[in-house]
Amino acid sequence: MGHRGHELRPRRGLIALVGVLTVVVLVIDQITKQLVVNTLETGVFHPLLGDFLGLSLVFNSGAAFSLAEGSTWVFTIAAVVVTIVIVRISRRLGSRGWAVALGALLGGTLGNLGDRLFREPGFAVGHVVDFINYNGWFVGNIADIAIVLSAVGIAVLSFSGIGVDGRRAASAQHDDEATEGRHVATPEDEQAEAAENGEAGEAAENGEAAEAAAENGEERTSADG
Repeated sequence: MGHRGHELRPRRGLIALVGVLTVVVLVIDQITKQLVVNTLETGVFHPLLGDFLGLSLVFNSGAAFSLAEGSTWVFTIAAVVVTIVIVRISRRLGSRGWAVALGALLGGTLGNLGDRLFREPGFAVGHVVDFINYNGWFVGNIADIAIVLSAVGIAVLSFSGIGVDGRRAASAQHDDEATEGRHVATPEDEQAEAAENGEAGEAAENGEAAEAAAENGEERTSADG
């Protein structure tokens, strides 16, 4: 019980980190959206860094960065599924990096999901508020940025072999084999095996040398005779 409690404490801390990041991203996303809705006119570009970056209010019925417009209900369902998956995965957390990535992803997903559920034109088909204009290529919001950054973080963690539980792939395999009752080779086992192989090789060499000496002795005896 004590060991289990010791394992649960850091996991609870990581789950709390996910929750805090989710709330922070969600609040910042919704506040900025409401600010631009109250202050900007739809479709008017306000430059921040020349034409490269500016503010432009758009009501998006599609995916992140105003992509795939006209499929609002599809992305609503997808957002709900993603939210459920993130919550379930969070129960196995053992990595701070994964906690940060999942918190940002959940906050961004909920930010845009809230728009789809509660904004016009209706429940589950509402349009997402986008306002960060990237050189006219696409328009996004804070939630989109959080989602993209979390996706990059998840890719880095995955390619690094770090699992959601904090274990690397090799370590996880080692633990799984031990759990299944199979003997797992340790560095000490490998050293012992190498020593045994060395002794066996040396014995074989000694045997070959003795055999060769015996053959030479027989040849000399025959020659003397």
